[in-house]
Amino acid sequence: MGIGIAVITLTLVTYSCLEKSVTIKVDGKVIEQRTFKQTVGEVLEANNIQLDPHDQVTPGLQAAVKENMVINVVRAFPVTVIADGETREIISIPVKVENVLQQAGIELGERDLVSANLDDLTSGGQVIKVTRVAEETMEVTTPVPYSREYVNDNNLEMGLTRTVSRGKPGQMRQVVKVTYHDGEEVKREVLSSELIKPPVKEVVARGTITSVSRGSLRLDFQRVMMAEATAYTYTGRNTATGKRPAVGLVSVDPKVIPMGTRLYIEGYGFATAADRGSSIKGNKIDVFLESKEACIKWGRRWVKVYVLK
Repeated sequence: MGIGIAVITLTLVTYSCLEKSVTIKVDGKVIEQRTFKQTVGEVLEANNIQLDPHDQVTPGLQAAVKENMVINVVRAFPVTVIADGETREIISIPVKVENVLQQAGIELGERDLVSANLDDLTSGGQVIKVTRVAEETMEVTTPVPYSREYVNDNNLEMGLTRTVSRGKPGQMRQVVKVTYHDGEEVKREVLSSELIKPPVKEVVARGTITSVSRGSLRLDFQRVMMAEATAYTYTGRNTATGKRPAVGLVSVDPKVIPMGTRLYIEGYGFATAADRGSSIKGNKIDVFLESKEACIKWGRRWVKVYVLK
């Protein structure tokens, strides 16, 4: 009987020695158990833990199971790398961004930019963009705008101008540093400048006269403008102000000449801004005449328009 008890005791001791405590850390879970499995791979298989070839298991799958062993499973995930006009997908575990770029075969230049810190650890679904940065220094010639000086002309009507002397742009020689991101210019820095041709100032005379005589007429006005004048005749519709078309009523752009403004138009006479048209924009007017023949004779001409006081 003593021999039997000894055998049972030996068996229990052997059984106990073969069973080991292990901890598995995987997918955010911690699994603690006792197992008779001999290798790490067998333990994971027994727990139905499926592995991707890129997953990292420590200790390795062939490592012998030891008492109180901790088995870590780190899942691999895709990381997208964009560089040089190409998009690459790298399967990775959490490693430094720098390592993933090396795995993708991307060499960084001294000035290149990376969307993440090189020492940061990668994460699932991360997109890493590499921007190639290049610089070049060049010499360019740029125009220098001329200034404009206005002087009063007591022989010219208010609102009109006359060029006394034309301005001419100058030239500046510059040394510039140009920065490119992926081949596109993003910055231009002037390193030095030299004026090689000074600009010539333009002088423009502005009219001051607000009263003129036209034969026996004395015109007192606010300003004068040059306008392109066309003519129209009866259309069967009233003007925009509700008046029946008649000689002395003209169509204008209300943004330039407000409705109701009294005018004197060279070659036409006194008029009132009483209509508008879709084609009358800016310095354009449309004068009313009694017949189509008169409109044809008028044609299209540039006239002085006096905006009366």
